[in-house]
Amino acid sequence: MAENAVSLKAYWTLLRTNRNVRFLWFAQVVSEMGDWFYAVAIYSLLLELTGSARSVAFATVAMVFPQVLVSPMAGVVNDRLKRRQVMIVADIARFFIVGSMIFAQSADRIWLIYLLMFLETVMWAFFEPGRSSLMPNLCRGERETLVANALGSTTWAVNFFLGSALGGLVAVSFGRNSVFVINAFTFLVSAWLLTRMQFEEKHVEGQGPLRFRELFDFSPIMDGWRYIREHERLKPILLIKGGIGLIGANWVLLPVLGEGQFRLDGWGLDSSQAGMLGMSTLMGARGIGSFIGPMLGAPLATMQLSRLRWGITLGFAIACVGYLGLGIAPSLALAALAVVVGHAGTSMNYVFSSTLVQTLSEDRFRGRVTSTEFALMMTSISLSSFFSGEAIDRGMPAQQVAICVAGLTVVPVLLWLWATRKWS
Repeated sequence: MAENAVSLKAYWTLLRTNRNVRFLWFAQVVSEMGDWFYAVAIYSLLLELTGSARSVAFATVAMVFPQVLVSPMAGVVNDRLKRRQVMIVADIARFFIVGSMIFAQSADRIWLIYLLMFLETVMWAFFEPGRSSLMPNLCRGERETLVANALGSTTWAVNFFLGSALGGLVAVSFGRNSVFVINAFTFLVSAWLLTRMQFEEKHVEGQGPLRFRELFDFSPIMDGWRYIREHERLKPILLIKGGIGLIGANWVLLPVLGEGQFRLDGWGLDSSQAGMLGMSTLMGARGIGSFIGPMLGAPLATMQLSRLRWGITLGFAIACVGYLGLGIAPSLALAALAVVVGHAGTSMNYVFSSTLVQTLSEDRFRGRVTSTEFALMMTSISLSSFFSGEAIDRGMPAQQVAICVAGLTVVPVLLWLWATRKWS
């Protein structure tokens, strides 16, 4: 595979020549932009109502852990049904779920925030494995698949930056409800864009209708696990996203640091508004880092396993340096720079791991393999977020927690190097 496969020119060529990838990309832009609009509003509302880092940690768990619970079922559904239809249904459901956030605006309705975040995540758990599993069907060869994954990661990063930054500004200017309404309608637009795609889904050929009891039949799930266990090169790749998830503590750290130590005071802003803008700055920096990561990894963007092995090791090292920097940063500007560095490393690894899984797994198993990969990552995010929130509420400074997170990234690096020691 050409070393210059990941570039702005390659992105443009892919979008211009591949109609189906173009519509899927448009759907991603619209729906993800709305998601990051709404994240700042949710976190600032929880901190305003509770003053507790634990509330943000619980929100993060509600946002990611359902993916672990649902992933076995989601994998089976995406391997048995047409994945595009699964994604459209998930988008329509999220329109109603996110729109209901306007009814959760007081301390006695915090439970409703958690419930709605839980339900939205369940829908995402069906949507995202379908999107990822579709990519090899939409692309023409391994090169396009790599470019498409890098484009998806880069787009996610831009959406995160713009959504987080603009979400804070819109919430400050027009109120949180406007943010929830905008996000809800992005899912309807995404569903319409998905209906414009035209392609074959051969994985459903020869299969009968999916029966309800099959959702609770663990034999397809066990077949997927058996396939992963017997595939020597898949097992270590699944460790990558689990390692990335350790830095999921940022879902707690960035809102807490932005609302407290690094708030943007002045300009006539009240405490809540200054906190939202501080959060927006740090979360936007995360988006910038995620944009840079795939470009940074472009020289390593090759399917040579030995080269990717060291590229992924480098990505974890960069993430470690970034979070060490966040732990000692004296100002908002330096903290934002550290976040950029840290998430450049994680996004580089995300692209590599997604491409490897998609390339090395068979189409009939890909939904279950992808769901397993996401489940490992979300479990890691949930645990790191929960313990970070607990540590902060028990008196540990948030920056000290960031240093601990940096130290934890050594664990996946060592496991990765050991598991892939025979790669050549």
